[in-house]
Amino acid sequence: MAFLKYSLIRLALFLPLFALFVYLQLGWLLAALCAGMMAFAISFLFFQRQRNEATASIHKRFSGQAKPLRSAGEVDDADAEDRLVDEHPDVTVRTDSRPKDPKDS
Repeated sequence: MAFLKYSLIRLALFLPLFALFVYLQLGWLLAALCAGMMAFAISFLFFQRQRNEATASIHKRFSGQAKPLRSAGEVDDADAEDRLVDEHPDVTVRTDSRPKDPKDS
């Protein structure tokens, strides 16, 4: 959420600056470059706390400390697997081995 918040702040800085530079007839490319540099500078100078929170959230997500994101299908599969194991204690589920590929036989 912190990354999204920081990105929206940067976008909110970029868009009016871009519109201003286009209005001043700097050209699309130069307007985009100037607006990008100014939005970067303003956010770098004045939004350090939000930037640090965004960086920390990205670091947490990609460092392996975050809970894995699972789709609804994966959650349903895991629930079905748990029910199967609970109902039939003699069934063993091995998630550490891959099924054999028929081509390899």
